[in-house]
Amino acid sequence: MNSLYDEFRIAVHSVWNRRWLALGVAWGICLLGWLVIAMIPNKYESKAQIQVRTQSILSDQVGITPQDQRRNIQQLEQTLTSSENLAKVVRGTDLGASIATDQELAAKVESLRANVEVKAEQDDFFAISAQLPSGKLARDVVQKLIDVAEEDNIAGDRKTTSQTLRFLDAQIEGRQKELADAEAKRVAYETQNLGLLPGVGSVSQRMEAARAELSQIDSQLIQARSALAALNGQLAGTPATLNTPSAGGGSPTALGQAQGELASMRARGFTDSHPDVVAIRNQIANLRAQGGNAAAGGYRTPNPAYSSLQSMRAEREAAVTALQARKSALQSDMAQMAAKQTAEPGVAAEYQRINRDYEVLKTQYDKLVTERDQIRLRGQVETQTDAVQFRVVKEPSLSNVPAAPNRPLLLAAVLIAGVGAGVGAAFALGQLQTSFPTAAKLERASGLPVIGSISQMLSSEERAQRKQKMKLFYGATGGLVCVFALLLVAEFVQRGLTA
Repeated sequence: MNSLYDEFRIAVHSVWNRRWLALGVAWGICLLGWLVIAMIPNKYESKAQIQVRTQSILSDQVGITPQDQRRNIQQLEQTLTSSENLAKVVRGTDLGASIATDQELAAKVESLRANVEVKAEQDDFFAISAQLPSGKLARDVVQKLIDVAEEDNIAGDRKTTSQTLRFLDAQIEGRQKELADAEAKRVAYETQNLGLLPGVGSVSQRMEAARAELSQIDSQLIQARSALAALNGQLAGTPATLNTPSAGGGSPTALGQAQGELASMRARGFTDSHPDVVAIRNQIANLRAQGGNAAAGGYRTPNPAYSSLQSMRAEREAAVTALQARKSALQSDMAQMAAKQTAEPGVAAEYQRINRDYEVLKTQYDKLVTERDQIRLRGQVETQTDAVQFRVVKEPSLSNVPAAPNRPLLLAAVLIAGVGAGVGAAFALGQLQTSFPTAAKLERASGLPVIGSISQMLSSEERAQRKQKMKLFYGATGGLVCVFALLLVAEFVQRGLTA
């Protein structure tokens, strides 16, 4: 413990012996530091607080979700300090009084960005602060930022919505032209390849319809030919004329009527085993037997049944001919369609590609139209109903006390640093020089016993000189403190004059 105390005494003695060095270093550092502090410009701070509220009475109905509203609020924090908005602030305050070129404006904007802060607080509150060389200028800048925020809310949303709508209208107009061109191309292709395209009226469907119709005609032709053959057989068994007796005998009129009825039954499809056909044939045989003996002396008359059968045969032959002609025409058409079918796959593929391009353009067009209507409605809700409302909670403050730098604290810190540097310099120099302030230190350094020490003896003249030097030292030390005090007084006086 005594050793530590001795070391402390030695250190204090070493510094005291070099007190003028310590004082000189302290004066130099303090003067230099105070000069640097005096050159630092004052910055006055102005603060304001605003609240951004959103309403969702109509917003949810038109697709403006709470997330979208919150995103709009967050964008305020990001865009309020944008270059465009800060340029408006510079032009609207005294900062833009001396600006002549765009480069100067850009430099002012960057400088202002470093001194402006927009900070989101709890709920929907925002704190806006600015530090500038003048308290009034700082307040004007904060007020201008609030005005710009309100202007962006009122006119910015409308401007953004208007720009978006103009962009969408241009896109819709372009898509509409492309859609009209695609539709005209599709119509022209359909006209050019009529009958080769898939769907109703295509070659494949026409071929299927022709095959079905040809099958029906073949069936009808077989039935017509069978009916014609049966009619030819009946016609072959029917005499062309009838013998009419001159006197007596059976009634030719009755025989003719019976034969006509038989022909009519056969025309209706009755077979020879039908009871009515058997009865009428027996009647004809009896009538012929009655008039057989008078045939040689009579005359012949046309058979009505034969004429009727000939008329029916002509109709049947005409029907067979018509069916054959229709069959030949179908076969010819089918041959032509079979030749066209070779080109149908390529035509169909090209038609599908044209349709696909048309559908893509149609989908894009419908989507753009829907988006335009939604954006127009959302823009009307946001601008006309004040979906985002601003409220100034705390007006921009006007401070006459510099927020930076804190000169009293910096002046005191420089004084302490100067004194400390002086003491340190004196102590370091004492450590570099070889001296022994006490007998014990000399004994430890030499390893030899120290018998004693002789105190310094001063004359009266030397005492007077030392006393004079001490007065000068105390005066220089007091002068350093007085300069510090004067600087503090000047700082507070300046603040009072500014207020």
